[in-house]
Amino acid sequence: MLTSAELVWLVATVAKDDEVAFERLYSATCAQLYGIVRRILRREDLAEQVMQSTYVEIWHRAGEFDPALSLPITWMASIARNRAIDVARRMSDIPIEDGASTIETPRTTPISRREMTEGLRRLLECMGRLEPSCQKLVLLAYFDGLSREQLAEKFASPVSMVKSWLRRSMLDIREYLEA
Repeated sequence: MLTSAELVWLVATVAKDDEVAFERLYSATCAQLYGIVRRILRREDLAEQVMQSTYVEIWHRAGEFDPALSLPITWMASIARNRAIDVARRMSDIPIEDGASTIETPRTTPISRREMTEGLRRLLECMGRLEPSCQKLVLLAYFDGLSREQLAEKFASPVSMVKSWLRRSMLDIREYLEA
């Protein structure tokens, strides 16, 4: 797994239309992004289409990425997540809120835990530092693809409050990861 600094460099290089950097960026991030998209859409065919359009958008918008605002993987995950949610909303047979309540914490077996990358271990450790309600909020938003409006309804809070909680949680995770 590449470091955030390496991903920042790759995105900047992709912004200069460097195909080799794009291939490397794709190789380093496709598994994570596919996991997000697949979880939201629950259909391989749609997930593959969304992945293609996600990376086309990353290619075209790489010059807009600002490392002062987010981590590269966060920026790319946001693009993938938003595209997947858009497709799910257009498809009446994909309920994006189904299954959200079944996720409380990441589940791993002892074997898969040993095989985790250091980055994933650090991310899970950072998630563990969040308040339980913030953990659930982040998981529902970024792994189940619930919109801010759906989260506001689920948490019986205003959308502006949900946006603040998500932003603060993501800043906390970033701070923990950079420490």
